[in-house]
Amino acid sequence: MQSLLLLVDRVSTWVGQVFAWLIVVLTLMISWEVFSRYVLNTPHDWALDVQIMCYGTLFMTAGAYTLAKNGHVRGDVLYGFFRPRTQATLDLLLYGVFFLPGIVALTWAGWTFASESAAIKESTFSATPLPVYPFKFIIPISGFMLLLQGLAEIVRCVICIRTGEWPSREQDVEEVDVDKLKAMVQVKDADIEALDRFVTPGTTGGTK
Repeated sequence: MQSLLLLVDRVSTWVGQVFAWLIVVLTLMISWEVFSRYVLNTPHDWALDVQIMCYGTLFMTAGAYTLAKNGHVRGDVLYGFFRPRTQATLDLLLYGVFFLPGIVALTWAGWTFASESAAIKESTFSATPLPVYPFKFIIPISGFMLLLQGLAEIVRCVICIRTGEWPSREQDVEEVDVDKLKAMVQVKDADIEALDRFVTPGTTGGTK
């Protein structure tokens, strides 16, 4: 199971790293367009449309990569103090209530949206029209990748609830140094155990 989870992580990471090169493309394109517009006085009407499509592709394909690296924003001030089993319980609840319905709806609606766009060969409304329907297929593809990574994270939550420890990732990066944060706010382990018992009644202070 662990090897399968790491495989999903690697696929999400590879996709994210490939499309991350769009940052370089965008930087060069915007720099050239500014030079062309204000120095050469030859602006391009299609440039803004291409920039929007590149940025949209970059933004959407980064979702699964960020989830694989556990990099999405959360309330670390409290979450980081919880025991792994408590963290996994909260994560599993939120995945079931918010993540799965939202991402399934995104993928389904995105496929319908892209299919309708392809059926009419949709293009931009600029003086130099560009085909936009290939870009719209990025929506369901990104949704599927995010759903796949989310299922891997749900499995991680179940494993953590059973064992009391988070399964390893391909690259573990802790955004917040919990020990330093504890010292800064003067929180003791006994306080954390009491908070754990309050959040998840019926559990003991230690992990089983």
